[in-house]
Amino acid sequence: MTRFSDIQISDATVAAARRGEARALERVYLECSTAVYTLIRRLVRREAVAEDLLQETFADVIQHIGSFEGRAPLQMWIRSIAVRRSLMYLRSPWHRSLEWLELRPEVSPVTPGESGRVDHCTDLEQMLASLSATARAVVWLHDVEGYTHEEIAVAMGRTVSFSKSQLSRAHSRLRNGFGGEAPGQAEEAPACTPISTS
Repeated sequence: MTRFSDIQISDATVAAARRGEARALERVYLECSTAVYTLIRRLVRREAVAEDLLQETFADVIQHIGSFEGRAPLQMWIRSIAVRRSLMYLRSPWHRSLEWLELRPEVSPVTPGESGRVDHCTDLEQMLASLSATARAVVWLHDVEGYTHEEIAVAMGRTVSFSKSQLSRAHSRLRNGFGGEAPGQAEEAPACTPISTS
């Protein structure tokens, strides 16, 4: 899985992109699109929605890159746009009205202590899928993307205590699914395959 922290974009490319040079903008897209898509897909889950939000994210990048001030690396600025777009979608009446349609054919209830140990990454995927969209977003932003509760609260337009309580409840539910173990405690945990971007 491509991580935002692993992406390297040269200062020259950033400068050229800020001037609106097509080749530099294409380079930025090629460097960042996989990480952006993976992040969006983890937050919104639906493939078609993730593809739309990917395009909207990069439309925002192209439109506003001239105002990019360089206080953080460009890829982190792009990540913040992707998160904002995803959270706007999750808050939308459109998403809430269609949430029951969310496809979860692979998801089955996980009975605590059923196997005593998680044997496959699909178990984690299933448990994450069983969380509400909001709880899943908080878990992903905090535990994977490294957002603080303060940053999550600002991004979601909620309070810090809301972020903390969502994370605490989600962790509790995930621990129960892992038979009381935190996900990272399983011995020789297998490497998880990221969501396909093809």
